[in-house]
Amino acid sequence: MTEKILSHPKIKRKKKIILGDTSRVITRPHIPLDAHRIPKIIQRVVDLPDTTAENLLSQIMLDFSERHKDIRRVFGLHLNEVKDYVPRDTVLSETKRALIGAYFTMEYSIESAALFNPSIVPHPDQSHLKKDSLRFIMSLRAIGEGHVSSIVFRSGVLDRHNTFIFGPTSDYVERPDLHLDAVYDRHLFQLKLNEMTACNEVTTHILNQLPENFTYNELKEKNEALSSHPLFPEARQNETFETMYWLANSNYEMSFRTDHRISERVIFPVSENESRGIEDARFVQFFDDNGEVTYYATYTAYNGFRILPQLIETKDFIKFKIMTLNGKVVQNKGMALFPRKIDGNYVMLSRQDGENNHIMFSDNIHFWQESEIIQEPRYPWEFIQIGNCGSPLETDKGWIVLTHGVGPMRQYCIGAMLLDLENPARIIARLEEPLLTPQKEEREGYVPNVVYTCGAIFHNSDLVIPYGMSDIACGIATVKVSELINCMQPVA
Repeated sequence: MTEKILSHPKIKRKKKIILGDTSRVITRPHIPLDAHRIPKIIQRVVDLPDTTAENLLSQIMLDFSERHKDIRRVFGLHLNEVKDYVPRDTVLSETKRALIGAYFTMEYSIESAALFNPSIVPHPDQSHLKKDSLRFIMSLRAIGEGHVSSIVFRSGVLDRHNTFIFGPTSDYVERPDLHLDAVYDRHLFQLKLNEMTACNEVTTHILNQLPENFTYNELKEKNEALSSHPLFPEARQNETFETMYWLANSNYEMSFRTDHRISERVIFPVSENESRGIEDARFVQFFDDNGEVTYYATYTAYNGFRILPQLIETKDFIKFKIMTLNGKVVQNKGMALFPRKIDGNYVMLSRQDGENNHIMFSDNIHFWQESEIIQEPRYPWEFIQIGNCGSPLETDKGWIVLTHGVGPMRQYCIGAMLLDLENPARIIARLEEPLLTPQKEEREGYVPNVVYTCGAIFHNSDLVIPYGMSDIACGIATVKVSELINCMQPVA
């Protein structure tokens, strides 16, 4: 009797649904766009009778101190942002200093609208686990008021039965400390300016005065010196300064306090180019040639008008570097880095044209100049467009790549293909039908009829896939790796 060959792998959906929590709030500066209002607000606080000010601050602390770990520290930071508007002859009491900070502070519920499009990687710490268990970190796209996206995290353990045991989600959420005074590579900085067609006599003058590795403050000093004693038309100088600051502010470092749990950390938009959101981070555990591990993530920065692909780098999920990706093929969304170099090159999947799956090779992770199409829409469920669903996963048979396809009624499905290990530009096999299609209970949401993931993980012979459901919540599915590969059809 011949063994029946499965035409479609058996996919198992877990009961666990990951939902956003409206009570998880961060603090943000709340500064009027009309700057002339700022000194008026400050003066109103200054004019308050001391007793009134003390009673008001006491009530604020009563209402908000348990919602944030150190709300007074936040008030101090936000006071600092408007300090130049405080009258110079005014001596502020500690109470009124805190009050002014409170008036320029607001809460933002980061997950109030949606929590979706997860990626998952092994946790840097795999100690003290039971046999065949794996500790993981999951990143998710969180959306709050105004449809502003940020990156939040969850952690937990996959046991030997592939049961998800999530760690407790903290009631607190904290933004990191920012370090805009990071060190910039002058050569890379100039290459990016050139790519932006922003190089001119002003940039040449400034960069020639900077060391090979310079800081944000050094750049600011040179710009201010030139502004004080102009050598070029002032309008041209000011436009160039703005561009250079825009680029510098798009490359920064951040760090969380080590006593904060992973679920307390949120990467919220910082620079102007990501002011409307940080979208769909694809994290990958990358192994360098010497065996050293670095976690990278590509994401899409959005400012309301244009998108900009960015790169995150971290070793421990405490300190993060944020950098621009550069090169003429760094366009559109959905870039996913392979977890190791191949033949001495970094390799990344991408979708430059919004329709096809591309692959790119580079000897420098920051610069990508050439790409080629490796996959075009072929089946009805992907006629509109295809793309990757996270970084490839290595097996002895080839690289498994989860893909997404968009079909009729803008329905998003998840598919899969297998790439050659040594020549990943060659597709070995692929599923003819979707691996995951939205079920009835997954169809309703902010964007209906969508299942989508930004990264999966191997565990105990299974491919574990956390996935977004209609841009509002997350589910989890598993499939046997061997069964998935066996169900793929060879590609001629």
